[in-house]
Amino acid sequence: MTMTSVEFTVRLEAAIGASYVQTDPFSRAAYAVDEIIPSAVAKPSSPEQIAEVVRFATLEKLALIPSGNRTKIAIGMPPARYDIALDMTALNQIAHYDPGDLTLSVDAGTPLAKLNATLLDHNQFLPLLVPWYSLSTIGGTIASGLHSPLQQFYGTPRDFLIGAEFIDGTGSLCKSGGRVVKNVTGYDLHKLLIGSLGSLAVITRLSFRTFPAPIAGSRGFVASFPNAEGALGLRRAIAESSLTPLTHDIVSPELAQIFATRTPNTPEAAAFANLDRRTAQTSLPPIGNWFHPREWQLCAAFAGTPEVLDRYARELTLLAERFRATSTTILDDTTRPAVWGRLRESLSMLLEASPATVILKIAALPSQHPALLASLCQIADHAAVPYALVARAGGTLYFALLPALANDETTTVLAHCAGQIFHSVSTAAGQILANRGHATILFAPLTLKQRISVWGVPRRDLPEMRRLKAAFDPQNILAPGRFAGEI
Repeated sequence: MTMTSVEFTVRLEAAIGASYVQTDPFSRAAYAVDEIIPSAVAKPSSPEQIAEVVRFATLEKLALIPSGNRTKIAIGMPPARYDIALDMTALNQIAHYDPGDLTLSVDAGTPLAKLNATLLDHNQFLPLLVPWYSLSTIGGTIASGLHSPLQQFYGTPRDFLIGAEFIDGTGSLCKSGGRVVKNVTGYDLHKLLIGSLGSLAVITRLSFRTFPAPIAGSRGFVASFPNAEGALGLRRAIAESSLTPLTHDIVSPELAQIFATRTPNTPEAAAFANLDRRTAQTSLPPIGNWFHPREWQLCAAFAGTPEVLDRYARELTLLAERFRATSTTILDDTTRPAVWGRLRESLSMLLEASPATVILKIAALPSQHPALLASLCQIADHAAVPYALVARAGGTLYFALLPALANDETTTVLAHCAGQIFHSVSTAAGQILANRGHATILFAPLTLKQRISVWGVPRRDLPEMRRLKAAFDPQNILAPGRFAGEI
């Protein structure tokens, strides 16, 4: 720490209390973002203390980054400045829960698995089964913008986040929305916090609409195909049918191989009602011999009465046979978690699979996936870089480059591939994303971020994004430089 940083940490301790500030090297190193270590860690226990930290940072012209358990802290560009790590995990209470009204308000630092465990006692849950599920906080989940495989059935957080309390870049305590579903009080400013990476405001509390939880006895379905066309055809047929599975994702052979040979490092936590949660902190069961890791897989999950479950099993099997599946399997409570848990943890498992993993997130209409997959695979094959992908039914596609080595030559190849993918997706022989956004890099080594922007081709709404940033954070102290187009 420099003399200047020592001086401001003394003043920070005076502002919120020494017991809420950590300055030792070991503690600070745990909050590093892209190898940048803050000068101090503040761990306030109330919104008022957080506001005091933000006002202090504004007066001192210091930059801060809010975080929870830091499972997704690597998303985004390296910070332009980083002086204070703002640890939100001390705010971890459920402020309001009305099971009858299906509404919930919860502090941002509350662990997501703990929150759902409470809801499951009332046979309800939040459909936020995101990567690092058992370790993630609810605030970090919303700020990261990562989606769940359940988005096909339940939607994204935009569909069930009904309100938020937050602190803007001036230290003002703000509120948007409310605790009721039918809320018409002003603009939905809280929706802007989704995926903002803490660059607009510090989230202190979130309000949601909850859902009835899938119960034990739900089923899974896996169909294997020798090529992507069969899996894509079955997915299209399911979308055109009257079936509404909870999830249906396409997994490439490379990711299927990872599923078959690896177990996520993240502890497992129960996500269904009527399951024994006393053994929640366990590993996922291994994949059985019914899973064909050298083929493309379509994986689905569905719930309902026994009659509904039988109908799904029968009709999905018939559809799969029409598209020449090499095998089909119906999964029960003993086998379904092996696949569904890995689908949820796909991103974390991909990061563990290579020393220099690059994961791109691409939003495209499902009808455009065949052309998009062909283009992505061609780029990776031409560069001789191993790859894997998972395609969600709603259109989101995660494409991972998995080089065997991490060195300067690898970084050059990855930068070239990423540039080609950005160009391919934005220009699109058919303009795949003409009005849908563009590809971004979710996770990448720091050496790649130093060569290429993870946010890809500049968006047309970049001026509006900059104005929003200036309105929420006029002094640019909240996660400066981490988001797209920041000055």
